[in-house]
Amino acid sequence: MSNARLKILWLCLLAFPAIVFAGDFDLPELPEAKTAPEPTKAFKPIAEPAAKPAPEKDASKDSPKGAKDTPKDAPEQSDYVGPVNFAPIEATNVSDAHSAGVNLPAGIVAKKIPANLNRPLQVGVFTGVKELLWKSHDATYKFTAEGNKVIASGPGKPQPESKYQINTDGACIALAPTQKELATSCYPGSFTLTAKGGLLTAVNTVDVEEYLRGVVPYEIGKLDSSRFSALESQAIAARTYAYKHFGSRESMGFDVYADTKDQVYKGLASATPLTDSAVKATAGIVMTYNGEFIIAYYHSTCGGMSETLATWGRPDLPYLKSKPDLRPDGTPWCNESSYSKWERNFSEKELPALFKKNGKEANAKVPEFKHVKAIGVKDTLASGRILTLEVTTDKGKFTVAGDKVRWLFKKNGTILPSSFFRVKHHKQEWKIEGKGFGHGVGMCQMGVRARSAAGQDFATILTHYYPGITLERFEK
Repeated sequence: MSNARLKILWLCLLAFPAIVFAGDFDLPELPEAKTAPEPTKAFKPIAEPAAKPAPEKDASKDSPKGAKDTPKDAPEQSDYVGPVNFAPIEATNVSDAHSAGVNLPAGIVAKKIPANLNRPLQVGVFTGVKELLWKSHDATYKFTAEGNKVIASGPGKPQPESKYQINTDGACIALAPTQKELATSCYPGSFTLTAKGGLLTAVNTVDVEEYLRGVVPYEIGKLDSSRFSALESQAIAARTYAYKHFGSRESMGFDVYADTKDQVYKGLASATPLTDSAVKATAGIVMTYNGEFIIAYYHSTCGGMSETLATWGRPDLPYLKSKPDLRPDGTPWCNESSYSKWERNFSEKELPALFKKNGKEANAKVPEFKHVKAIGVKDTLASGRILTLEVTTDKGKFTVAGDKVRWLFKKNGTILPSSFFRVKHHKQEWKIEGKGFGHGVGMCQMGVRARSAAGQDFATILTHYYPGITLERFEK
């Protein structure tokens, strides 16, 4: 075939209607980069209708699709040891935006959003994956990586590029690592795909309020209208967490992860009219303390008592206190959780191998040993959770601190539900009896559900779990 015919064929392929490769384009506003960004190619597929949300149902006992080993109540927020690269963000030193007709709950003041926050959120949805699939109209494209180049295969036979941009002009984006996940994938905004070391990263550029539509149903469940203020509370906590993390993962190229390293975000596939209404009803509302966003940690089940940052060996914050979370009758608000009480059993034979395997993750110096002689709680935190666990072996003792005790007993990929437990030895078996699920810091999601069902509004709920905070509403 002549060179002229080859050139004509290639031009025809590029003209395929579902995809157009353009030259340089302007990315949405990003955190200030240390180096200039490389030119990016743009995917411009034909707009397709957004996927319909799943039918609404009471998810009080469902298992939200989160991390691999989450309980059936709700996935807890990150067990990550702490935030990274936090720069103080002033939330109150901005001009008031007293909009006519805005109905705000008592005590919530409308403020103009600071300029540095008036941009889309960058979410690391897929990080370090080998391949991704994108469905556009009737065509499916496959992305892989070769070194630092993104390889796209599909109609049009696109050339390797350092970056690719997927836009849909308002329709949701179907992007996923597997065909099964692709069938229900629906992300708002746009995606930027990059490659490094033969692996792909896909960053979703999305408005904060649209992002929250994909967080609330996964973090606290879909619930029903009797627990609407629980959905509102989750939306405000998640919004505050997102704004606090603006720019905190700049070296990774985004603001937040889309899993339990930060907050579970899976796009709009599970959004319902009720979860969307909770986001809309609380639009722009955030929590601050002394003029800065709080670090809005939350977890599934506190077991009747919350904990401080001491569980991670970090200095206390005034709005993250250890305090009772009990009904007037003295029972925990979260006692409808299946993790209000739990039990795990281990044989004498399996513990040595488990401890030696899990020692690094538990930040413990585990010696080479054959037998566990004793396991005891050396001291506890204010809530009763373990501060120091001491293990005595035939080759000496070792200790594990704080929330990391959960990782010491990791089995089949599953850590202990919480560090709120005690250990008993009976015959040839070690029995662990505990309560709660998660780190215990901040908002107790199962407690929030019950408080909401009892008629508490989101302001009452949030000021209980984060004492001393101020509620503010940002307006653009």
